[in-house]
Amino acid sequence: MINGKITIRPEEHKDYKSIVALILRSFREGTDYSDGTDIIALVGEIRDSRYYIPELSFVAELDGKVVGHFLFSHFPLSATEKGGHGEGIDSEIVMLAPVSVHADHFRQGVGSTMLKLGIERVKEAGYKGITVEGNYKFYNKVGFKTSSEFGIFPTSGYPMTEPRCMMCRETYPGSLDGIHGYVVYDMYFNA
Repeated sequence: MINGKITIRPEEHKDYKSIVALILRSFREGTDYSDGTDIIALVGEIRDSRYYIPELSFVAELDGKVVGHFLFSHFPLSATEKGGHGEGIDSEIVMLAPVSVHADHFRQGVGSTMLKLGIERVKEAGYKGITVEGNYKFYNKVGFKTSSEFGIFPTSGYPMTEPRCMMCRETYPGSLDGIHGYVVYDMYFNA
């Protein structure tokens, strides 16, 4: 487990080189579906988009070293599974993606600790919910549930064959009541 205290802070431009190295190693050593290059491209797309929220894009530090990176961005739900998000930014929910932990710190509680801290920041910022696509066995541990339980449905990718991989989390009980729609990534080329 973790020896020391995990802290999070908003990413800064000076962190970008470290973040790239961290993402590459995290995905190359921790997944069988990505070498990390597509994830780096997605981070760049999010940062360059109107959906980016600089104060909710974090690095996690342990003993003064960057051991994680994750970001929350605006994520408008689509009214139909075909997409089309309109001109506005849905300010009620955010998307958590991507999440990277330094390979030297896999399975030590770094990921869950940094996400718990980040979720608190999202709640403090007034958002009602968070969507994430990923390993439900991990994300269920930090309060995420299958998105269809909230009336939010996947439209592509792995969640179509394993619906538990598309998840949502309320920031407070009942905060997602009345919010529903489809998760469509058509605003990003690399999603």
